[in-house]
Amino acid sequence: MGLVKRFAKDTAIYGIAAVLPKLINVLLVRLHTGILQPEAYSENTQFYIYATYFNVLLTYGMETALFRFFTKRNNDPKVAQTAFTSILITSLVFLVLFLGFSEPVARFLQINQTYYQILIVILILDTLVVIPYAYLRVTRQPLKFAFYRLFNIAVYALLNLVFLWWLPRLIKNTASTSTWISMYQSHPKVIYIFVANLVASAFTFILFLPVLKKFRLGIDKLLLKKMLSYGLPIMVAGLAYATNENLDKLLIGRMIDKESMGIYAAVYKIGVFMSLYVTAFRLGAEPFFFSQHKADDAKQQYAHILLWFTILGAVFMVAIMTFLDFIARLLIGQEVYLQALDIVPIILTAYLIFGIYNNLSVWYKLTEQTRYGMYLSILGAVITIIFNLLMIPRIGYIASAWATLAAYTGMSSVSYFLGKKHYKVPYQTGKVVFFVLSSALTGVFIYKYFLHNYPVKIIIFAAYIGLVYLIEQKEIKAYFRNQSS
Repeated sequence: MGLVKRFAKDTAIYGIAAVLPKLINVLLVRLHTGILQPEAYSENTQFYIYATYFNVLLTYGMETALFRFFTKRNNDPKVAQTAFTSILITSLVFLVLFLGFSEPVARFLQINQTYYQILIVILILDTLVVIPYAYLRVTRQPLKFAFYRLFNIAVYALLNLVFLWWLPRLIKNTASTSTWISMYQSHPKVIYIFVANLVASAFTFILFLPVLKKFRLGIDKLLLKKMLSYGLPIMVAGLAYATNENLDKLLIGRMIDKESMGIYAAVYKIGVFMSLYVTAFRLGAEPFFFSQHKADDAKQQYAHILLWFTILGAVFMVAIMTFLDFIARLLIGQEVYLQALDIVPIILTAYLIFGIYNNLSVWYKLTEQTRYGMYLSILGAVITIIFNLLMIPRIGYIASAWATLAAYTGMSSVSYFLGKKHYKVPYQTGKVVFFVLSSALTGVFIYKYFLHNYPVKIIIFAAYIGLVYLIEQKEIKAYFRNQSS
């Protein structure tokens, strides 16, 4: 029980560090959609889609490789040194090439050249602190990790408020037309979101300088080869994941229009609440799974954690669907965006299943067969691409939500059966499937028939919690007995 408690403590701290920034980003959607029309909001979406792809390329799996080899080699400092030096070299090469050829690359990506140049600088600053962040996690310094994460999002959020809320109001109440007002008004408002990110990344990099000084430059060639062999499949998997998460929005923009892309992307953020839950779990789980894999009851612990991850996620999904109309009007700044609410239950279910996939992936990470992670992610990406290309012309942007669900379901199913062969964990599969399906159907039922009827919705939510208690009462009672003893 002590190991589970330690896991819960780490998950709580890392969860705050990971979830709070993402939550603040979701809350900023209200500000962004309040001042940006859907077409302009699509530019913001496109900027961060490219950021996601480039981030995966620039880190090429070194973060996860650090976790694996730092633990495997008994905290050998050469692991962090090699990882950081490698990323530093590739980042500098990337900076020179992609800034030097900014005009043709920006034209190819169909992005404003100024936005593109801001993006490149942000990417370099963020990439150079990836290994320091990972080092804090692997050496169990969760409080420092949380501080740096929260500092970054605090600066970003504050500048968003300054640029997009305070300054417009100040200008409105100012009679003079000074130079700074003219400069501010001469740029599209969306650029100030990117400037806020740039400043936040720069300040975070400066804050990290004392940590960066601890990393000596140097590469152990044999170690680097092993880390690349382990990490590159994870990079490919990351690119496939980025495709599962983001290609739909780009395709909507090209196959329908930018307005539909902006509407879909904004409402998609509501579904990200489940992603926040999954992210918090993953940050605590990944180091825990690696550190406990030699324990006699490791597989039983993994099975137990998956079951309760699913149960809590299912309850969370029903809670979001119960209060969906309130959440939507709280987070979305203009009525025009709300036409895409139909995608929310689909996206919530997709993210819950993706969280299950993260749990199931323990088998290929612990057996150092990360190529399977690459294969599974490619499978998901193929499903995403084919489904979107075939169905967007037929049913519109809701096809992209169904594509996400189909991709993560396919990945989880195949991973489960492969895991039974390579690293068999006694998962309670029947219960896991039941809680996913029951929560999804309950959420859809609430949305279709009782969206604005709070008394009925709350009764249904309470009944679902009661159902969970009836099924798992023995486990719940045992847990609270242990807590009180």
